Amino acid sequence: MTQLLFVDACVRGTASRTRALAERFLSAYAAAHPSNPIVRRDLMRDRLEPQYPELLDRRDALAAAGKLDDPIFDNARQFARADRIVLAAPFWELSFPAILKIYLERVSMRGITFGYEAGGLVGRCRAEKLLLITTRGGDYSLPETEWMEMGARQLKALCAMFGIPKFELLCAEGLDDERVDVRARMEEAFAHADALGKSF
Repeated sequence: MTQLLFVDACVRGTASRTRALAERFLSAYAAAHPSNPIVRRDLMRDRLEPQYPELLDRRDALAAAGKLDDPIFDNARQFARADRIVLAAPFWELSFPAILKIYLERVSMRGITFGYEAGGLVGRCRAEKLLLITTRGGDYSLPETEWMEMGARQLKALCAMFGIPKFELLCAEGLDDERVDVRARMEEAFAHADALGKSF
């Protein structure tokens, strides 16, 4: 049995184009892998608190005492145990919404999702793949604009840190460009979601 962790950072909820693309992928995945459970995390519902000084002090004290089973580390343990991970987040300010950054800070925990050994940094996550599902108003896959894209790039780097071998991207771009047929672009992305859901 393979467990898929789906983390929803689509702050516009049901009005989100990214959410629509993610739901299309999840439907295809569930149809192709009916025995694989999907665990959903809704970051708008969870409203995780940023790691202010008092929270960091508590976290660090618990970690120093070896109490990594404390509920404060639930997000990191869940992330580390997942076999597949899917993050859905729109492209905002060249990256992704702050709620996803807060979640990633909670997930990034020494001794749970990564660690250090004699050879240096070692990832401790079980997942073989992490997929980012996103939509972008502009096109940031072009040679002249790809350097501006920071969201997928950061997540790909975190995969290396966490020991997740494969990073994948499902993206619809140019959706705010008046020259683009948005409906056709989304239909193309939905077709990609259908195919990826079967193979992921």
